[in-house]
Amino acid sequence: MTSRAEAAAPAVSTPGGKRRLSVRYRLLAIALLPTLVIIPLLLGVTMLRWNAKFDGVLNSKVRSDLTVAHQYFSRILENTSEHISALGESAAFQASVSGKPLEGLPGLLEEKRRGLKLDFLYVIEENGAVLAAADGMAPDRVDLSKPVLSRAAGGLPNAAVDIFTNVELAAISPQLAERASLELIATANAAPTSAEQNSDGMVVHAASPVILGEGRKLILAGGILLNRNLEFIDTINDLVYQSGSLPEGSQGTATLFLDDIRISTNVRLFEGRRALGTRVSAEVRDAVLGEGHVWLARAFVVNDWYISAYEPIVDSHGERVGMLYVGFLETPFVQTKYITIAAVIGTFIAVAALSIPLFLKWAGGIFRPLERMADTINTVEAGNLEARTGIPDRGDEISQVASHLDGLLTQVQERDRRLREWNDELNARVEERTAELREANRQLENTTKQLVMSEKLAAIGEITAGVAHEINNPIAVIQGNLEVLRDIVGDKAKDAATEFRLIDEQTERVNQIVTKLLQFARPDEFSGSEETSAPAEVFLDCLPLVRHMLRKNAIEVKREFASKHRVRISRTEFQQVLVNLMVNAIHAMPGGGTLAFSCRDEAHNGVEGVAIVVQDTGTGMPPEVSARIFDPFYTTKRGAGTGLGLSITHMLVNSAGGAINVETAPAIGTTFRLWLPAAPTYN
Repeated sequence: MTSRAEAAAPAVSTPGGKRRLSVRYRLLAIALLPTLVIIPLLLGVTMLRWNAKFDGVLNSKVRSDLTVAHQYFSRILENTSEHISALGESAAFQASVSGKPLEGLPGLLEEKRRGLKLDFLYVIEENGAVLAAADGMAPDRVDLSKPVLSRAAGGLPNAAVDIFTNVELAAISPQLAERASLELIATANAAPTSAEQNSDGMVVHAASPVILGEGRKLILAGGILLNRNLEFIDTINDLVYQSGSLPEGSQGTATLFLDDIRISTNVRLFEGRRALGTRVSAEVRDAVLGEGHVWLARAFVVNDWYISAYEPIVDSHGERVGMLYVGFLETPFVQTKYITIAAVIGTFIAVAALSIPLFLKWAGGIFRPLERMADTINTVEAGNLEARTGIPDRGDEISQVASHLDGLLTQVQERDRRLREWNDELNARVEERTAELREANRQLENTTKQLVMSEKLAAIGEITAGVAHEINNPIAVIQGNLEVLRDIVGDKAKDAATEFRLIDEQTERVNQIVTKLLQFARPDEFSGSEETSAPAEVFLDCLPLVRHMLRKNAIEVKREFASKHRVRISRTEFQQVLVNLMVNAIHAMPGGGTLAFSCRDEAHNGVEGVAIVVQDTGTGMPPEVSARIFDPFYTTKRGAGTGLGLSITHMLVNSAGGAINVETAPAIGTTFRLWLPAAPTYN
């Protein structure tokens, strides 16, 4: 009987003649759908988002690395200009230039050249003739049409990057010309070229006017040749990639390019030899030198893939003549990414391998008895009144229904026997009893259907709760073992802080999904709780998030904590509110100032709460701007803001039952005043 039921299980017919899937397949679908479809989809979407965030973090890091390198390079230009200007204004130089003859001037220039670490330093007369030079390194006459010298002749000290030809370098010093020359090395992915050598030099070129008595003017000019300047590039690399800033196995690099040729780099062709004379890939060259874009992506550097940042270098004529590069080896980060993905997939497979057999067993305990009852009913309906389910009463609902069905079938059989005995004598009575039996049978079928539906719903609830609990167990194991792993690796856990944080976030997300699933399956086991926050604690938590901005803008922070109440808003939402207000205040004080925070207990319309003030001494806002700051997408920071920060802040405060307003005036500053209701206290 069981085998016939299972053979007929795939589909059943409805009274209307339509065929539908049997209980077996619907229960199997309910049991396996979350594990084999929904969870893999959620994991796939999560891993795709995580992968995008992971790549975004790497690009953000290399962007900040490039910013440090750019600032150092700019500082070199500024320092060179300032030092040459200071030399021109010094008493020793003025005395040497004014004296006759000028025997002491070359010696002074040589002394200063060495002290300032310049490659050449000389004095030019108004007609372009060189008056004196350090160590004799200068041409007889210079071209005053060069922008740096032209501006100095006009009375403006300045510095810029200039490209000197090999002839110009040789006129200053043959050693400089020789140092600038580089044999080009064939490089994979580089643009095709027929050139075999580069002889031009990239120079930090600075000049300053010198005003003497009787209206006499001179120009003091000097420069640093960047070709083969390994001290310069190694200093950039040490500033950007300090010890411990990259994970083990990665390597930070920095390079200075003249056009697309590496003229100063710490990238290695092989151990002990730097990749001088190699060239950048054609893709990067077209984007940076051709279009003037900043490159922030992976790129092939000499012989490996690096997370790279390139920016164009512009000379005194405003033309793109080279590139500044920083980057770090991609391989360790890719390995970490793949290990994480493999761990997630492996965990899912392990959970599925453990849970699916259990789900199948539970589902089988439901659909097999139902199929047997359905087969028995079909057999009885076919005329075999001896058919029985044969399922003993084990105390559960399904076995009770099956036992009750057998009892009803026995009664039906007995009644049928009696009806046959009475036959013709009790024809009318048989007709009456038959009608009663049909009505009883109809009620029995309705009752059976209701019981089956009730059991289905109960089974679905049990299966759902079981799925959630089964997922909770491996999540707890993952979180526990993660803490053990942190203890095992000790201080080295800092090197993988980002990876640990990502694992924590993802396991917490799965845990939240499981909690919602349990809430659906067993809502009476859960009760909501209102989150509260302490204003002083949340403010102190927010300070580290904006500390780099405070230091960069030289902003002083003042605080006054006078509240005792906790406020009725979640800590995460409160942090978002304060961070938005603090960042806006910092942006309003680019030249420095004071950021003040205070909180005190204050009732509002008879309701206890906390008044919070965030005040800055920045530029302030005119009335037409302050009237719209809480409007979505309204911003005064074109290209640097979304216009959603204060709108979201306003929404979060109102959702918590609070209020927010602003007081501001141009050149005075801005004050945001918040009031949030106090959280109830329990004794």
